[in-house]
Amino acid sequence: MSRITVLGAGAWGTALAISLARRGGHRLCLWAHSPKLAEQLRDGGENLTYLPGYILPVDVHVTNDLPDAVFEADIIVCVVPSQHMRGIVSHIAPLLTPSQVVLSASKGIEESSFLRMSQVIGSVTSNPCAVLSGPTFAQEVAAGSPTAIVATANNLRLAQAIQRDFASPSMRVYTNDDVTGVELGGALKNVIALAAGVVKGLNLGHNSAAALITRGIAEITRLAVACGGRPQTVAGLAGVGDLILTCTGELSRNRSVGIELGRGRALDDILSGMGGKVAEGVRSTTAALGLAARYEVEMPITEQVDAILHQNKKPSDAIRDLMSRPGRNELQ
Repeated sequence: MSRITVLGAGAWGTALAISLARRGGHRLCLWAHSPKLAEQLRDGGENLTYLPGYILPVDVHVTNDLPDAVFEADIIVCVVPSQHMRGIVSHIAPLLTPSQVVLSASKGIEESSFLRMSQVIGSVTSNPCAVLSGPTFAQEVAAGSPTAIVATANNLRLAQAIQRDFASPSMRVYTNDDVTGVELGGALKNVIALAAGVVKGLNLGHNSAAALITRGIAEITRLAVACGGRPQTVAGLAGVGDLILTCTGELSRNRSVGIELGRGRALDDILSGMGGKVAEGVRSTTAALGLAARYEVEMPITEQVDAILHQNKKPSDAIRDLMSRPGRNELQ
């Protein structure tokens, strides 16, 4: 039996706790930043704010006390917004024993440093670190729909340990030792999903969507490889798999934000109506461009998304500029 703590009671954190409880065999804890949300989960078992309609099993210990949550946990799963990862890990780092594993299940790039989440964790603590990523909508994981994800770590034995602890009849877990490729696939697909949403919001049709997603794969691959990742990883679950899901699925927050941008709504207005939910691509876009500049990688779709988000560029103008770029070889 492993003692697993999930830090972050948003939709994905709650869904992971439900999935692990359904699997059985673990002692589980779910930490909520909000005392009100923690009380709601303890009293009724339903996360009405982030994941309504799914009940958290009673044997999951819910707390708002961070030291209590991480005490004696074997695996600490960080499912917090990427821009809060450093703060949370810095808070728990002095409380950790050397054997405790920190598992990142957040997809993003830190804005100020351009670091991936495992790099943020590694800059704060020397504890073993792994990453969980792949095509996952929280609602479907909570419902027990068949899902496949990737556990990755520089130490393959650690990835295999995560595989054993998280695999279940409804959750198939693959391993990978390409942490860079897995994390960049998970972070950058959110940016491309914003663009795919713009295409939908502009009613440009299926041809445009297919072209955008395919060129998005090329863009993600270029940066991942420049940073040391493998193209095979981007072609897998954490890359293409997650990209397809996020660019086409109705439950995708990033796609939904992009749709509203394409329809002409202002970003602040869209975000204020999300009820505290996070579209990671909004914050990761600028960080992705910073990382691309560091490695001298061209990312035209990401550049246009950033211009829409932060420079008030009209989505139709962004599409026009993408289409009018000089011709090039598809494989370059």
